[in-house]
Amino acid sequence: MLMQLRIRDFAIIDTLAIRFEPGFNVLTGETGAGKSIIVDALSLTLGARAQTDAIRTGKNETTVEAYFDVPAGPHLERLGIPSENGVILRRNLSSGGKSRAYVNDTMVNVQTLLEIGRSLVDIHGQHEHQSLLFTDNQRTMLDAYGKLLDERTELEGMFHEVQSLKHELSTLTSNIREKEQRLDLLKFQISEIDAASLKAGEKEALTEERAILANFAKLKELADSAYLLLYSGEGSSSEKLSAAVAMIKEISRIDHGVAETLDLLESALPLVEDATVSLRRHKDRYDGDPQRLESIEERLDLIKRLEKKYGEGIEGILKHRDGAAEELERLTLSDERVRELENELAGKDKRLNDLASRLSVKRKEVAKKIAYSVKGVLGELAMEKADFAVGIKPAPLSSTGMDGVEFLFTANKGEPPKPLSRVASGGELSRIMLALKGTLAEVDSIPVLIFDEVDAGIGGRTAESVGRRLKNLAKRHQVLCITHLPQIAAMADHHIMIEKGERKEGVYVKLKKLSPKEREEEIARMLSGKVTDISLRHARELLGRELRPQEKLI
Repeated sequence: MLMQLRIRDFAIIDTLAIRFEPGFNVLTGETGAGKSIIVDALSLTLGARAQTDAIRTGKNETTVEAYFDVPAGPHLERLGIPSENGVILRRNLSSGGKSRAYVNDTMVNVQTLLEIGRSLVDIHGQHEHQSLLFTDNQRTMLDAYGKLLDERTELEGMFHEVQSLKHELSTLTSNIREKEQRLDLLKFQISEIDAASLKAGEKEALTEERAILANFAKLKELADSAYLLLYSGEGSSSEKLSAAVAMIKEISRIDHGVAETLDLLESALPLVEDATVSLRRHKDRYDGDPQRLESIEERLDLIKRLEKKYGEGIEGILKHRDGAAEELERLTLSDERVRELENELAGKDKRLNDLASRLSVKRKEVAKKIAYSVKGVLGELAMEKADFAVGIKPAPLSSTGMDGVEFLFTANKGEPPKPLSRVASGGELSRIMLALKGTLAEVDSIPVLIFDEVDAGIGGRTAESVGRRLKNLAKRHQVLCITHLPQIAAMADHHIMIEKGERKEGVYVKLKKLSPKEREEEIARMLSGKVTDISLRHARELLGRELRPQEKLI
């Protein structure tokens, strides 16, 4: 429910805080006292279009804040906005035209605020925030009223399954020629890479071998010279090192201090010998086939060409080959998958059409019940000549079925009903909405209903009927009603009076929650324009009047 509304510097309102109660709340007051201004201010917090002329004269900004004691809805959950303690909508509008919107102190765009506002409040009497004017909502209301939501959910799931199968089938069957060309290309690529018989690390090994063969003569000369110096030449390092070791041994027999030197030299001898053996092996390599260089160049050139096509390095080429093989397998198996999809799609498409057909039949039955109920209520609301119908027309099959649903209305006998969204009269529209809300109350989840101008053009017993309807509606919703009719005001659970005052800064709006005695006086004023003994007596009769059995709502 709407717990509180705070308004600052909006139109003729300087500062105002209004607390509302559960059930049926009425706001009354003289014409021009500011009742509709309060509704306009609330509309701003619900995402209505911002107009700078709504800012109080001489002020730079207006702020309106509404606090709702409601659990989190899907919009807040999607945005990640906490709402354990309710929902606070706030709108700031500056004289420069800049508008800022907040939900629980989190800034949001106006579209988000509008979506959240529509889930919280319906304002009837103006063409704003009226959820029942949207045909999608009308279809949902019909389905909820007829307890068809489970069937609709099943249909929606089947629709999405069929759409998914159609998309996959379309992807597999589109452009068969392109598919065949792709198959040929993949086979060629795999064959070309396989024919190369590539091995991991091969490119690096060949590059190193090519460098060796390209410097064959120089490497052989250097290796031979080094081998002579180390081992085979006269006065080689190995020979001189052995002589030095023998001399140090002679010294060590007399001077034990050279023992460490001797150890180092003796350990060096096997190292020199090992180096000599290793060098000899390398030297022998340089006696290989010089024609090997040509074959290496050809092999590296092949690898280079494959790299340009398929990826950097042998690893990149082989990775491309594996991916091509996987794709080839998928495409090869796709024909079998196409047949599977066609069979599955045929079954589910039939099931989808069966579900949609059954839902359509049930919707038409429910539509008659809703129309009958609403027309009955319209007669009570001084609209005896009005006609209401629920139009159901064939529509392209979608996730909601194969029906276009639209509420239709005409105020004049003999004229065909027209879409509800084209109804022009505010008071007329309010009564239609009141009739619809009463009929659909059990399935309408919007917690707060506001009726402005609901009493336009009615009076007497019709006004009493409107009041009873509003009171009955308040059993399931919080109802706020701005009215000039005492018959409606007398039915309310809570009564707020709006007054306009003056001070040196200008006019201002004030409100007052009426006590039982003050309420008698206000209804007396509404009855005769002033408080008299007779009007007070009539007011007490209205406030104390009980419904006769035949007047009670079923």
